Amino acid sequence: MSNTLLMPKATAIWLVDNTSLSFRQIAEFCGLHELEVNAIADGEAAQGIKGVDPVLTGQLTREEIEAAQNDPAHKLKLADPKVRIPATKKRKGPRYTPVSRRQDRPNAILWLVRNHPELKDAAIMRLVGTTKTTINSIRERTHWNAANLQPMDPVTLGLCSQIDLDMEVQAAAKDRPPESAEGPRLLSPEESLSYAKELEDQAAAASEQSGDSDELDADAVFAKLKSLKGEEPTSED
Repeated sequence: MSNTLLMPKATAIWLVDNTSLSFRQIAEFCGLHELEVNAIADGEAAQGIKGVDPVLTGQLTREEIEAAQNDPAHKLKLADPKVRIPATKKRKGPRYTPVSRRQDRPNAILWLVRNHPELKDAAIMRLVGTTKTTINSIRERTHWNAANLQPMDPVTLGLCSQIDLDMEVQAAAKDRPPESAEGPRLLSPEESLSYAKELEDQAAAASEQSGDSDELDADAVFAKLKSLKGEEPTSED
């Protein structure tokens, strides 16, 4: 078990009230910001918190406090704990679910299957403490109570924590292949200029074609008029 300071704010309050340590020394020892220690001294922060003597709790010695008071550059160090607590080993296997929450597990599984299809069965088993058979029956709609199931967030139901859920989702996202489909994006300046020039060229080509067609239409009209003039004397005879 790591040797960490218990109740840092309460310890900081006691050190501010009962020692002449600098705000920086107290802040470094308690893991707080120096301005926060200054606010505690001014009575603007940590109001209503009772100070805790770190000497009585065995986390600091009188000699260490005196050494720090005599030397402003001295950094306070935690005292060695008198009792060593062994680190608890993480239990492997499915999560234990209280009896009062077990009836909500199918709803939580349905929520996970619908909202996070990337999660593997092992991840769902770790989150809500279920079996692979139950997961498959809910996914395939063959569960005995499938008609009455409602998807519900397992965090809201208290079956798992939000941190555990986020960790499992992030781990599953790493294993998922990246999507190749590209959505709409903005054109770069070079692409925009080339696209604008292409549009100008197309507009110029279209105007040229329309001009040629106008000339052809005018020639056809004049030819038609000439033919009509040539036919008029013949019709009078």
